[in-house]
This record gives sequence, C-alpha cells and structure tokens, in this order.
Amino acid sequence: MVCDYLYSSFQSKPAFLKNNSPGLQTYLELHLAVFLYGFTAILGDLIQLSALHIVWWRVLISSLVLIFFVRFFNLAKDLGWRKIGQLSFVGVLIALHWLTFYGSIKLSNASIALVCFGTTPFFTALFEPMVFKARFKWLDICIGLIVIPAMIMVVFTLDLSMRLGIYVGILSAALSALFTSFSKKYMDDIDPFRVSFIELGSAFLFLCPMLFLFGNDASFLPSSMDWIYLIILAVFCTCLAFYLSVRSLKKLSAFNVNLAINLEPIYGIILAIFILKEHKELSPQFYVGAVVIIIAVFSYPMIKKYVSK
Repeated sequence: MVCDYLYSSFQSKPAFLKNNSPGLQTYLELHLAVFLYGFTAILGDLIQLSALHIVWWRVLISSLVLIFFVRFFNLAKDLGWRKIGQLSFVGVLIALHWLTFYGSIKLSNASIALVCFGTTPFFTALFEPMVFKARFKWLDICIGLIVIPAMIMVVFTLDLSMRLGIYVGILSAALSALFTSFSKKYMDDIDPFRVSFIELGSAFLFLCPMLFLFGNDASFLPSSMDWIYLIILAVFCTCLAFYLSVRSLKKLSAFNVNLAINLEPIYGIILAIFILKEHKELSPQFYVGAVVIIIAVFSYPMIKKYVSK
C-alpha cells in the first residue's frame, strides 16, 4: 500500500503547476531536470572513484529507488518483452554515455567535459532523422556545425595531457544524442517511471560484467563522503531529473530537449569555478570557445524562427 501511495503521488501534478498550460509545465519540468543535471559533472569530479565505479553505483542506487514506483512484477505483462528489449538497448547507450562522460572528467576536468557536451545538438541533428527515418533538417545541421570552430579553439588551448578528455567527451555527446533519439522512439505512452527503471536497470546489468572484468579492486567501495555524493547523484540528479526529462521528451522533439539540456554546461561550468576552482587550470581562450559554443546552441531558436518567416 505504501508503494501504491507513493506511485500515485508522483503521478499527480505539483500544486503550483495545476493551473498552467501543458506547454508551460513541460518546459518547467525540463528546465528543472537540466538544473539538476548541472550538478552531475561536479559530483563526478568530487567522487573519488573511477568512471566505471561511479556509473555502476549510480545506476544501482537509482534502480533500487525506482523499483518502488514501477510495479515490477507487472512489467513484462503490461509492456511485453519486445518493448522491454528496446528500452534495455537504450539503457546500454545510457551506460556508455555516462562511462565516457565521467571518463572525460577523470581524463581532463568537469569544465572540459561539459563544453564537449555542447556538441550534442549537432549529433542529434544527424542521428534523430536516421532513427525516425525522416528527412534531415539542414538548418539544424548547419547550426550544429557552428560549434566545430569553437571546439577546435578549445582543444588547442588545452595542455596535451587533457586532449584525450576532449575526444572522449565528444564521443559522450554523440552517445547522448543517440540514446535521446532512441528513447523518444521507443517510449510510446509508457509511464516515465517505468521507462527510467528499465533503462537504468538494464544499464546496471550491462555494467556488471564490465565491473567484474575491469573494476574489481580496492577502490570499489565508496568512502563516507562518496556515499553522500552518490546518493545525491542517484536520487536527485538521476531519478528525479531522468523522470522529468522523460516526461518532457514525450511532448518535445529530441533536438529541442537536447537544446535545453545544453544549459547544463552553463550551470556546471559556473559551479566548477566556484566549487572546484577550475578557472585556475584553464586559459581565458578556453572560456571564449565555451561562450561561442553556448551562443551557437542558443541562437538556434531565433535563427529557425527568422528562416521560417
């Protein structure tokens, strides 16, 4: 009964959103999710574990939290194994995205990983038409290409030891575009809690053999502070943020969702300056390149509106 009560509570709209239009509610939920995502890179830098261990603990804790909201034993009956398989495939992409994202942080720093994330709209403009077998939107691709010169500027301002972090971060952005596009294709009208649980649960199962082969060492167990960071990361920056972003993805295109999610670098870089003091490691040219990427991303709605007129 407790689980049913919690489940029904999360299905109802927050009181402050009941009188708003569905469009406004969707954008509010999306931007709250993005705000929470802004902390993930900071927490990944603070946690003293490898990228594999961080992601494994993140999806394990998240799955354990979500299991109370999904009516686990009815999943196969309600959704069918084919749908579960499709969402599980998305979960594997999520696991790979997070592995490369935290790998980029460990190889460089949080600010660099977040700037690389700014290339996600370009990859989404390429992958979303392929996934949905639709025509390419050349305006989306052209806007995405604007970030390339800025990325080159960012790369050449960095020490050689950090450049591998850039390449891994760009791979992470491509994987993010892929999993967002496939998630939108396969989610249908399924409850966002169930989508989140299946995707994160399958990510956990995918990572278990990898943990056995590559991550079975003394650093596996988190320290006391790492436990606090991991719980914040899993409950607020994963379960809640993932649920809200899945809800918004039902009503918005994958490109528009990823465009909004590009506020994450802004939040993250500001937090990295104040919390991690990363501005001492990076040159002014790096931040010039970062600003160009962010401007390119947010110029999309205005340019599209102008072209459509």
